[in-house]
Formats: sequence, C-alpha cells, structure tokens
Amino acid sequence: MKFTRLGNTGLMVSRLCLGCMSYGDTTKGWHGDWLLGEEESRPHFRHALESGINFFDTANMYAGGTSEEITGKLLGEMARRDEIVVATKAYFPWRQAPNCGGLSRKALMQAIDDSLGRLGMDYVDLFQIHRFDDETPIEETMEALHDIVKAGKARYIGASSMFAWQFAHMQETARANGWTRFVSMQNQLNLLYREEEREMLPLCAAEGVGVIPWSPLARGRLTRPADEETVRSKTDGVGQRLYKQDDEADRAVIDAVGEIADARGIKRAQVALAWHFTKPQVTAPIIGATKPHHIGDAVAALEVELSSEEIGKLEGPYRPKAPTGLGMPLPPMEQVSVL
Repeated sequence: MKFTRLGNTGLMVSRLCLGCMSYGDTTKGWHGDWLLGEEESRPHFRHALESGINFFDTANMYAGGTSEEITGKLLGEMARRDEIVVATKAYFPWRQAPNCGGLSRKALMQAIDDSLGRLGMDYVDLFQIHRFDDETPIEETMEALHDIVKAGKARYIGASSMFAWQFAHMQETARANGWTRFVSMQNQLNLLYREEEREMLPLCAAEGVGVIPWSPLARGRLTRPADEETVRSKTDGVGQRLYKQDDEADRAVIDAVGEIADARGIKRAQVALAWHFTKPQVTAPIIGATKPHHIGDAVAALEVELSSEEIGKLEGPYRPKAPTGLGMPLPPMEQVSVL
C-alpha cells in the first residue's frame, strides 16, 4: 500500500479509502438491496486492513446509521485505533422533525455525539459536512465545527460536494475568525464526471486541501460494458439520477476504458482508478467493496501507470455536463429511518 498526507496536514492516509456505504441493515434507510450485513461485511474490512488500507469513510445517513455501527464494531475488533483513520459525515436529515439535519450548531453537535455513539469511539479523525446548507449562516456552521474539534470529538474537519465559491467562502470565514479550516474535499470525480477539474480541484491545490473523490468508478458504470446491468444499477436511484444510460459521450468513455483494460490484460476498474492517480490533487479515491475481488482490483490500480496516449483516449470523448451531486434531492421523508 502507498500512503500520503491528507492535504497539508501531518495525517498519513492510504492512497485508497474504503467507503462503508455498502454496509448496513437493508431494512434501514433508503439504500438498495445491494447492502451487506455485518457478517457479509466482515471479510471486506479484513481484506482492506490486510491490504494496508487505513482510511475508512462512512456517514450518519448510510443505512439509517447502521453503517456506522458495523464500521465501528468491525474496526474495533480488527484494528488498533491509533493506526486507522475514520471519517464520517453529517447534514442529511435523520428524522422527520425540525433540527434533525442540516448544519446548524444544534444539529451538528447532536450529529457528532450520535455518530460517536454508533461507532463506539471517543473521536473521529475526520468529521465532514455532507453538503452545503444554504439555510444556515456559514459563521454558525464553521464555529460549531471548530468547537467540535476543540472538544476533542474530531481531529480534523472536511467538506463534501458543493460549488467552489461556497467552499472558498467557508474557508475564508474560518480563516478570518481563527477557526478550524477544512483539510479535505469529498467530491464527485470520475471519468464520466469531470466538472470538478474546472474550479474545485485548482482551489483545493491552492488551499492545500486533500481531495477524496466519491464514486470514482461512477457507481460501477466504469467497471462493465455500458449495457450491462447489476442489482445495484437497477435499484440505485441516486446513480440513475447522476448518470444517464443513453449518454453517447459516456458510452465512448466506457468503451475506451474497456479497450485499454483489454490491451493491458487488466480489469476495467484498475484503469478507471489509475486515472485518478494522474491528478496530483487527488489524495485517495473512496472505493466500495461488495465482492471478493473489489479491493484486490483497487489495490492493483496503484501500480498502473497510464501513458499520455491512454489518458488522452480516456479523456477525449468527454463532454461538459451540468453540475450534479451538489444538492441531490432526498428520498421522501417517510423513507428516512430514525438513526
């Protein structure tokens, strides 16, 4: 495994982060039938740790909070706390009631305590805001996050998908008031969605902010032919909103991934992930693992060095897209389970 620092901090993280959204109770929350329960999840945590992955990401909304429960339980059994980096997120509502979501001081203070309880930990290494909250003053959010760090409940703070101007505004608000600033940006970045290259990636480079992309494989679309379906692709409503099945430019990119993988004799996932490591701003793509080969394929991608010709072939068909994933519509509130 290769390691690097998260942004301009001293925190060392593996070049791959295991995303834990796939682990949880299928009866909780609004994720699809592709979720894995505790015992089904156990081999993936073991494989990740044995492969050298020390970075794990979850969120309070994943599977109604049961993702945090499984993540905390299995890491508690398998790893030393001082050797792993655990990240979670808050913003999306956890109950159909006022103040049970968003980035107000009240909501964030409740969210961090609830997450720590489910994880069974005294602190998280990285506490992230899951989206931008345009209904809460930025000063309120940034001071609350600063207080969470000073209280020892989080070592660092990070942000997730938003417009670059919003992220810059939040960073400057923290800087002007002497509050803790974000050290990471978790945003959507993959060969089918490269809009972050315009402003967010250059901003993160200028600010010394680490980038930990979500959906680096476009929710699996870059790992198979364009017309091939899986259980997740048929039940994942978020993925269906993010990526259109009939996008010809996307199909051309997917075909290019397949051609390069076939020519090299490697998996498509390795090619798609290797592309991320050509971007100097990227710290660690967040990978999902629900099948035995997923982690092995991801680790193998660390050794794949794409040529300039291959990068050109992968990037050439891309066409600009409207921003997506910045403020994804939530499921009907009645589907949001109590955490």
